[in-house]
Order: sequence, then structure tokens, then C-alpha cells
Amino acid sequence: MVLLDNTIVGAALPDMQNRLHTRLTGLQWIVDAYVLLVAMLLLSGGVFADRFGRKRVYLTGVALFTAASLLCSLAPSLGWLVAGRVLQGIGAAALSPASLALLAAAHPVPQERVKAIGLWAGLSGIGLAAGPVAGGVLTQAFGWPAIFLVNLPIGVVLLLAGLRHLGESRNPGAPAIDVPGTVLSVLAVGVLTYGLIEGGARRWTSPVILASFAAAVILLAAFAAVEARRRAPMLPLRLFRQRLFTVSNTAMVVVGFALMGSSFFFSQFFVHVQGSSILRAGLQTLPVSLAMVIVSPYAGRLAARYGFRLVVTTGLALAGLGLLALGTVHAGTGYGNVWWRLALAGTGFALTLSPLTGAAIQAVSPQEGGLASGISSTTRQIGAVLGVAVLGAVVRIRQSGGASFETGLDSAFLAAGTVTLATAVFTGLWLARSKPVEGPVAPQGSAVADTVTTSNEAPLNSR
Repeated sequence: MVLLDNTIVGAALPDMQNRLHTRLTGLQWIVDAYVLLVAMLLLSGGVFADRFGRKRVYLTGVALFTAASLLCSLAPSLGWLVAGRVLQGIGAAALSPASLALLAAAHPVPQERVKAIGLWAGLSGIGLAAGPVAGGVLTQAFGWPAIFLVNLPIGVVLLLAGLRHLGESRNPGAPAIDVPGTVLSVLAVGVLTYGLIEGGARRWTSPVILASFAAAVILLAAFAAVEARRRAPMLPLRLFRQRLFTVSNTAMVVVGFALMGSSFFFSQFFVHVQGSSILRAGLQTLPVSLAMVIVSPYAGRLAARYGFRLVVTTGLALAGLGLLALGTVHAGTGYGNVWWRLALAGTGFALTLSPLTGAAIQAVSPQEGGLASGISSTTRQIGAVLGVAVLGAVVRIRQSGGASFETGLDSAFLAAGTVTLATAVFTGLWLARSKPVEGPVAPQGSAVADTVTTSNEAPLNSR
């Protein structure tokens, strides 16, 4: 349900723009309001689940996510829809890590736990792949509110079944919740996102935009200072002294940036540039999700056999080439010459997600593996927030200079591809060879190739 809501919205963006009479800025907020809250509350969600009870936090997250979905479907304006997306993000940040923690607690035998996580991962992949098609079908038939209404029966079933069948579990030794760190991180990234999204509409030199960037710098500095002094910080800065950990998370930010930032425009390209229907556009974007679902299960195995550096560098290079190739398509390009570019990008991203998570976990002690996994997922989500904001700004800047929307999209894809290729070179130079990932690390990481998420997006820290 969480991953579905990442990819299903992309298919509905053209209809949202038409019915809500909003511009590109509004569409960016519809996506980033959700991803931002997931990114900033993900680590805290895992701590909440361990401290206050995994069943309780999970069901609370499901209830909030379901209620927020209803609010989104009934939203009469952009403001109400963004508010609903914020609440959805909070609910997702609670239920995602709690769901994985419940699985881990229910299967204490390692072999059974790996199987359970694998099933969890497979179903997550279904949600990721089904989003574009489901979004196209529902939006074409009933309009964009239908993509949120689909969550209601799922949420009700989860609540009823969860209350009756789930057992409660908690970790008495869970660390205290880092309230100052959580608040400062949300404010810092939120203010930065505001400046990036609104800069094109309000002018980059306007006082409110300059003030937002200044506030982001101050808040980020305050966050670093607070985290350095807390006994149990949500983001231990000492972990970034490990080069492998730092490089893998830096690359993960770029993966989130390029994957989510580019996929934000896929349906808009097919609808507004090539004249496809919303349903057809949803089907046309499917090669990205399918490539990720098919390739992801093998990424961890390849990294275990050939090493992180080779697989990650290859994946980033393929993703970058795919995005650069997308930057050369135009209104008259036939779909037979487009789908392979999407599949190439999806294959590249699939090859990077699991190994990067595995590299981050490999860089820390076994006791901190869950924390490292959560940080890796968080950095991907932060990259996704920035990707939608920055690439959207690229399109608006090009349009303000007199270029067409199609030209703006080409510039965004080329920018994403260039950044991704540059990161491939950086990673190849600095990501040291490490021993193979052991145990369930690789399968767990590949499962959450959302991205994403998309995002995507996404899975998490079971602690």
C-alpha cells in the first residue's frame, strides 16, 4: 500500500493538474509532501515501534494512512490534497518499519525470518510495479480521487485482521526518541524543499526564497550540533567517519534524486508531449518498474559475488545512460524507441539499491546494522524529495527562458543522467572493495527498491 502510493500518483498527475487547475509547482508539492514526511520520520518510526509496541504503532500508522487517503480523495483543492499527503507520509513512516519489525519478531529462527522478509519484499515489488497501471486505469475511469479510495478497503481489512491476529512485541532497551533531532531534520529539509520548489514561481532572488535557503543552512547546522551532543541521536554522525558508509549514502542520495525526480515526469511526458491517454501513459511507464522488480532480486547476489564497487558503478552508469537517452526523445519518437531507455534506467537503479544498502550495513558493526539500513533508506528518500524539487526547477527555468515544456523535460532528464554518471565515476573511485554481504542483507535491501521510490519508497529499519 505504501509503495503503491508512490507510483500510482505519478500516473494521475496530468489529471490532477487539469482538475485542480494547478501548475508544476502544485504537482511537486503533491509528491514531495508525502516523500518528505516519510524521509524525515522513518528512523523515528522504527524507534517508536520498538519503544511503544510494534503492533500499536503499526495499526496507528494504518489507521492514519487510511484516514489520510480518504481526505486526499475528498480534497476540494490543492491545499487539502497536500495536507492529506502529509498525513499519509506520517502514517507510512509509522507502518512501514513497524511491519518489518513485526515480521522479525514473529520469526525468531533466522531461516524463517529470511523467508518472511523475502515474501514481504515480493509483495512490496508488486505494489511498486502495479502503481502505473492501476493509476492509469483508475484515473481514466473515475478521475484521480479513485487512486486514494483504493486504500480504504485495504486499510479496513488490515485494521480488523491486525487487531485480532497480531501479537504485541517491543524492545525494552530501545533508545529514547530523539525529539529535537526529528523536529530539526523535518524543518531543515522542509524549508530547503520549499525554497527549491517555490523559487521558480516567486523568483530565486525574492526575500522569502533567500530567507528559506538561509534558514535551511541554520537548521541543518543546528541539527548537526544537536546530534553530535546527544547520547542516543537519531543520526549518529560518527558513522560517517567510515568512508564506505559515507560514499554509499552519498550515492544513495543521488539514486533517490535521479529515480524519483525523473519518474515524476514520465507520465507528463507521454500525456502532454506525445498526446497519450492517461491509461496508455501508465502502461508506457511500466518498463521502469518491471525492470526494477525483475532485476532487484539478483542485485544482492551479484554484489556478493563481484563486490559492491563493480555492481554499483555498473548500475549507476546504466541508469545515467538511460536517463541521457531519455533526454533525446521528442514528440515524434515512437514508443519502440522509448521503452528500452526506460528499461535501461530501471535496470541500472535496481542494480544499485540493494548493494548500496548492503555496503552501508557492511561498514558498521553488526549491532548497528538496522540503524544503517534505516539511514540508507532515509538518504534515498531525501534524494527523492530533492529530485522532484530540483528537476522541477530545471523545467521551470527553461520555460521561463521561452523554451517549451518538452525542451524543459529534455533538460531535466539530461541533468539527472549527468549527475548519475558523475556519481558512477565518483563511486568507482572511492567505494572500496569489501567482503560479500552475509545473511539476509542483500535480499532485504533489494526488496525496497522503491523508490522509491520511488520511493521510492519504502522500507525499513526493523531495528
